[in-house]
Amino acid sequence: MKKHYTTVKLAFSSALAALVMAGFTSCGKHDENSPGVEFMPDMYRSPSLEYYQTHTVDGDTLDNAMKPVKGSVARGYLPYAYPNTPEGYEMAGTNLHNPLPASNRELWEKDGEVLYGKFCVHCHGATGAGDGKVGGKLPGPPPAYNGALKNLPEGKIFHTLTYGKGTMGSHASQLTQEERWKLVYYVQKLQGPKETPAADTAKAAAPAVAAKH
Repeated sequence: MKKHYTTVKLAFSSALAALVMAGFTSCGKHDENSPGVEFMPDMYRSPSLEYYQTHTVDGDTLDNAMKPVKGSVARGYLPYAYPNTPEGYEMAGTNLHNPLPASNRELWEKDGEVLYGKFCVHCHGATGAGDGKVGGKLPGPPPAYNGALKNLPEGKIFHTLTYGKGTMGSHASQLTQEERWKLVYYVQKLQGPKETPAADTAKAAAPAVAAKH
């Protein structure tokens, strides 16, 4: 009898403890994704930071979307020395040259052709004649590479790809600097052989005439 009473008492105590625990864990707003007990609240409710809001660290309130530290340079990025001005355009044409070695020119041209088909053909046309489907809808179609732009130097081509010019927008956000230089090689291929200015032709011919005399 005493043993039976002990068993009943133990069962009653267990049931009561279970009810008390259930009461504690069921308090508050019900969340079907919550286990009811948080053993590690910091991990269970991670303090994630949202864009364009603020967060507090050691009493300081900071913006989540902050600009990079002044003077910092992103990995893989090379600063461009020429400003987006007419003077910068002319300086690039005079001083800026393709850093990709000409010994691999055919490879760069092939890569440039692929990039040209993705980013340029729509306006400049397949052969660079300015007869692309989009170019025809512009106020003025792009000049032909083998025409008005035949002697455009590589520095000016790169400068235009970087900043844009006229109705053409900047491609710096779509193309890396290396990709832009590959495009320069392909554009030069579409330009064809450079024309020798008339003045230079006359200077070259003068010594030959003098030699005959």
